[in-house]
Amino acid sequence: MDLIKNFIVIDTEGRDQLREIAIINAEGELIYEAFSQEDPNYYGRRLKSKPLVDILADFQKIASEKVIICHNANHDIQVLKNSFKKVSIDWQNLNFQCSLELAKNSFPNLPSYSLEYLSKQLGLKVNHKYFNPQQAHAARYDAEFTYQLYRKIMDKKNPFTLANKPNPFGSNRVDNPFQTHPDLKSIYQGEFARLKSTITDIKYDENHQSKGVVIIGEPGSGKTHLIMRLAQELLKINRLLFIRSPNNPNSVLYHTYSQILQSFVQPVPGTDYTQFEHLLAHSFVKLISRSTIIKLTQKDIDIQKTVKDNPLNLYKQLGGEGTQKKREFWDHIKKRILDWWLNEWGASGYYLQILTGIIEFCRYTDPKRRNLAARWLAAEELSESAAQLIGLENWNDEISKEEFSLQAISVFSKLSLLDEPLIIVFDQLESLGYEHRRELLLNFGEAVKEMFTHVPNSLIILNLFPERWQQFQYIFDGAVVGRVSQQQIYLQSPSQEQIKDILKIKLEAAGIDLNVNSLFAPEELEDILQQKSIRMVLNRAADYYNYKVRQIPVASPPIIDDVIPPVSLAVEQRLKKLEKEFIQFKNSWQEVVHQIGSLEAKIEELQQKFKNGNQTTVDTPIFIPPPHPDEDKIRTYLVKQKEILEREYNEIQFINDNDDLGKLTFISEAFEKISQFDMEQLRLGTKKIPEHLVIKKPKESICIAFLQVEGSSFTARISNFNQLVNSHKNIQFILWRDVRQPNINGKVGKQQIAILNSFKNGEFRPMEKEDRIHFELIYKLIIDIENRDFEVHLEEALKRLSEIPNTWLIQLLGIRE
Repeated sequence: MDLIKNFIVIDTEGRDQLREIAIINAEGELIYEAFSQEDPNYYGRRLKSKPLVDILADFQKIASEKVIICHNANHDIQVLKNSFKKVSIDWQNLNFQCSLELAKNSFPNLPSYSLEYLSKQLGLKVNHKYFNPQQAHAARYDAEFTYQLYRKIMDKKNPFTLANKPNPFGSNRVDNPFQTHPDLKSIYQGEFARLKSTITDIKYDENHQSKGVVIIGEPGSGKTHLIMRLAQELLKINRLLFIRSPNNPNSVLYHTYSQILQSFVQPVPGTDYTQFEHLLAHSFVKLISRSTIIKLTQKDIDIQKTVKDNPLNLYKQLGGEGTQKKREFWDHIKKRILDWWLNEWGASGYYLQILTGIIEFCRYTDPKRRNLAARWLAAEELSESAAQLIGLENWNDEISKEEFSLQAISVFSKLSLLDEPLIIVFDQLESLGYEHRRELLLNFGEAVKEMFTHVPNSLIILNLFPERWQQFQYIFDGAVVGRVSQQQIYLQSPSQEQIKDILKIKLEAAGIDLNVNSLFAPEELEDILQQKSIRMVLNRAADYYNYKVRQIPVASPPIIDDVIPPVSLAVEQRLKKLEKEFIQFKNSWQEVVHQIGSLEAKIEELQQKFKNGNQTTVDTPIFIPPPHPDEDKIRTYLVKQKEILEREYNEIQFINDNDDLGKLTFISEAFEKISQFDMEQLRLGTKKIPEHLVIKKPKESICIAFLQVEGSSFTARISNFNQLVNSHKNIQFILWRDVRQPNINGKVGKQQIAILNSFKNGEFRPMEKEDRIHFELIYKLIIDIENRDFEVHLEEALKRLSEIPNTWLIQLLGIRE
């Protein structure tokens, strides 16, 4: 039998007729208690006393259409029937269930099934106290313990009904705002309104100056979740661009731009079109509708009629793919937009080329052409045939990608002046706070300052922990701090009632028809609700759910010690850390002492048995230490994140050497904690060589390099790389190229690959799907731990990585548990 959601628990006292009654609802709350004034022992002094007829009328209203749980239900039914008869009210056929009979099925062969015996045997508690016979036979007291007994019975049965359902609390974080998670709108409603109000201010500001907002909250407080709510409500109106922390100090703006591109190619929910297509369609429609500098042609009028009801008709009602009609319309659209830009902003820089690339991306439905246009927009040098296919002038290796990126972001923002303000969000910035990443942090601050100068009509949001925001203010110059923090939004902890509502919508989203109080015992719920953040609440709820459904022991919450405090708080934080570690040590030592005491007692018992000549085999289980509490969490995390990476693998990705080098550097810095090696980079005069990192171990050195470019850039850099390989015989060189990048078909390029493979210390390796996924998985694990999105010990997590089979990076670094 499943636990019923719509039930009450009652207990009655009285022999021939009702003397008192108590009713508990499905949440475990006392909702009714009354004492009969017809009771011979009633002296007119009791609170909650009523005439018997009123009590029974109240009972009928409450019990209607509910399942009624009683212990020894036959007795309660008889008392109630007698009482109904006495006051001349017809007895209604109500739905009763007996917890005594249910207990017999769930816990067979017990010597007694009295409420007292079951409560003591099963360790039931009410208000943290065990059953006390001195207080029994009071309706309220017995009803409360009957409720706990019924819960215990159902806890035993629930695993069979819930075993095939996912853990409703297992998805406890928003990885990016384009995901969909249950959202309790009442939480942070005021903070959400402030964000929307700031967007409105930007829209109606005559100068459309960009504004900055810092969202400040503890780990797991819901910062990214709040951005997800923005996306869900505003994505059809505004363009939301999500940027994770940069990882390479030499390419902060290009990283930012690449992440912005990644957001632009995301589809807008409820439509078949990307954010790019929404931006261009809405901007162009407003251009031809409002502009006073152009004289409308017949084509303009035809387009106006087509998009009158829906700007997205620009893509589906101006001719079929490959037709002359479509080509002519889109050539006209391109001319109109470029003319507008020239009139408003002039022809300097890369602006017109970037604008042309956006138009070409949006005009194509062919995935191949669209993918090429996206790569072109990422400033990748294409092969000449690929560039000709999409009709765009190819880039060359001399382009400054940092300068290009700032201009490209500026193009998006200025195009949005015809549409709606952009929302630009920087997330997962905690990794920048490490002392050895100070250069990266400073360059990030400069990049943000440049964006405020050159990128109008944008709301720029930074998601930060309180201590990290203090650190950033200490390090950044006043100009950066002043622009970024025009508004500071602090996310305070929700109330316990709101937290319970979050748990409730999680259950509903998973299709589990149970309420929170029915699923968790009071002590469990108290433990869950006292956690410090929303994520920790969900983690704890997930632990208890796994215990109930899958019999996985509930581990103690970990003490996370891998967080770098801001400079100004270093001493205080270190003292707190030492205090936590001492408490942890003390608790661990007490457990050791307890185990030793138990072992000593068992040894003494065995010795006594042998002294008495008792040679009977003693069936003592062998003690096997339980796994480290983090182990299962880490394995589960790796499995889940790998599945996500596999799903996203074939989506449009902007793969570049600087980003891969940044990831490799972050990974290597983390592994330095558990392995002995140094890192360095090589040079070949002023010649450009592939981005790389040399891992110098005691007995060998390995150079890991990346080369994702093509065309002449590929040929030149691999040729230079081969010179390095030839002149450093003591280093093993591995050059990686992602298999999703175009094949190298040029004669010279192929020759250089063959030369590299001919060296004993050189190898050209295609980065296959598994290689890429493992690389991204390790990087994501480290970033999530550093950002406290995944709260385990970093060193323990790195050791667990050795369990992943055939992981190239673990093999190259020589890491073993």
